[in-house]
Amino acid sequence: QLQLVESGGGLVQPGGSLRLSCAASGFSLDDYSVGWFRQAPGKGREGVACLSSSGRNLNYAQSVAGRFTISRDNTKNTVSLQMNSLKPEDTAVYYCAAVAVEVVGACRPSPVYRYWGQGTQVTVNS
Repeated sequence: QLQLVESGGGLVQPGGSLRLSCAASGFSLDDYSVGWFRQAPGKGREGVACLSSSGRNLNYAQSVAGRFTISRDNTKNTVSLQMNSLKPEDTAVYYCAAVAVEVVGACRPSPVYRYWGQGTQVTVNS
């Protein structure tokens, strides 16, 4: 069964850090474009950070650029999102997604992403 499972969410104070992890099973992430997306209450899903299958295309949402970092660990078959300097507006459910094609351009929650995780809650609150 092909699936993605996120972990690492939680409650953190403003200015704090969290590291989200997305583990793949049933397929190898190193052949896939991967992305992190989020959905805040009452809002649509938005792209956070995307990394293409080749690694040549890396895109961040303007709101997180310089604070968040996406990375892939092929030995562990995971993709991570390091989130620093967190703000209350970063509060959302975070999802990882993957697809076996080279995805270029802006990071958007496109239906081209075939596999999605179930999401992990991140709450930034003092």
